[in-house]
Amino acid sequence: MGTVFVLAFVVVVFLLLGFGVRQVQQYEKGVVLRFGRLLPAIRGPGLHLIIPFADRMTKVSLRTVVMAIPAQGAITRDNVTLTVDAVVYFRVIDPIKAILNVENYPRAVSQVSQTSLRSVIGRADLDTLLSDRDRINLELQGVIDGPTEEPWGLHIERVEVKDVALPEDMMRSMSRQAEAERERRARIIAADGEFQASTKLAEAARTMGDTPGALQLRLLQTVVDVAAEKNSTLVMPFPVELLRFFDRAANPSPQVAAAAESPVETTAPVNGQSTTPTTEVLAALTPLTLQPPAHPTPGKS
Repeated sequence: MGTVFVLAFVVVVFLLLGFGVRQVQQYEKGVVLRFGRLLPAIRGPGLHLIIPFADRMTKVSLRTVVMAIPAQGAITRDNVTLTVDAVVYFRVIDPIKAILNVENYPRAVSQVSQTSLRSVIGRADLDTLLSDRDRINLELQGVIDGPTEEPWGLHIERVEVKDVALPEDMMRSMSRQAEAERERRARIIAADGEFQASTKLAEAARTMGDTPGALQLRLLQTVVDVAAEKNSTLVMPFPVELLRFFDRAANPSPQVAAAAESPVETTAPVNGQSTTPTTEVLAALTPLTLQPPAHPTPGKS
């Protein structure tokens, strides 16, 4: 009988120890309720004894929780319908408030995040949502952190918008707009390049006009550049002044033609010298005429 009593006592002790010993991890805090009333002491990491069937310990993790917000359909301020999803990073800073003031704080944070996401998207333009994502994230963090930090003992560390899904017609419109913007920039850059090139060419023309030898040097440099390409044909520029000389020779002015056709007057010699124009002078006044080549008449041998 004594042995049975001892064995029963040992079993009861082990059961009490099993129900009365609780282990708290390094990243956790333990909140103990005794007969439904909160004990002021928060249990830290390690082993802790509680009264079986009287105390109930709830362990709360202090690590950062990553929660994905489901995709939410929203309408922006400029009446564009889109779908947005985000991710929330939060952690518990007051275990007592997280246990006593809210029933299920992860689910509560998820619901607040969804409503806040739709609210913030409705106050923003589409361009702001696509280009200024940091401002949207900060606004979301402030809106979600307001109702959760003080009453629930939670701290929203970070909120980020993951994806913005646009309708197909809106995506096509944005593609056309981006293409038109790139074409406009390309035309502006090309026009600016033409303007700068024309300015430099005008400066070069003025410099060559002040220094006639510069034009000849440029001509020789062009010939050297063409010859460096190992071309079989070399194009030499023909001076325009030579063409003008031949044109004047073929079409003399009326004054020169009248002087050439006037009769030669013979005058008396003055001081022993004759005033008759000499052959050299007449030759000088005679215009140079270019006779066109004779072409055979068709039908004659």
